[in-house]
Amino acid sequence: ELYKAGKVELELVPQGNLACRIQAAGAGLGAIFTPTGYGTKIAEGKETRHINGKDYVLEYPIHADYALVYGNQADQWGNLTYRKAARNFGPLMAKAARTTIAQVHEIVELGELDPEIIVTPGIFVQHVVKVGDIK
Repeated sequence: ELYKAGKVELELVPQGNLACRIQAAGAGLGAIFTPTGYGTKIAEGKETRHINGKDYVLEYPIHADYALVYGNQADQWGNLTYRKAARNFGPLMAKAARTTIAQVHEIVELGELDPEIIVTPGIFVQHVVKVGDIK
């Protein structure tokens, strides 16, 4: 109802483009070119380019004020590890948001997390909340 009344905007975005646009925001990029959507309604009204024999659509980054991510473990500095599919968008969103709130199963002492398994560095996390085990 809000969309039909013109009070809410809606943009349909293929999942791959969504991930790339979020990643571009986290990397500080101004925009990206992607072949996905070229020649479809998704590309209508957008800049396109022909680069090295292939057609692309210009897409702009998607920034967020807040990201709510779901991690497995965190330390007091906000370094995060993930399990399974939580790793898909969590790290991207944490980098693209001004404020990241991480919900985790366990908060461990500094130095307990193996640096090799930290996916999201604490610099991207402002708040960590421990929750009970989810069955």
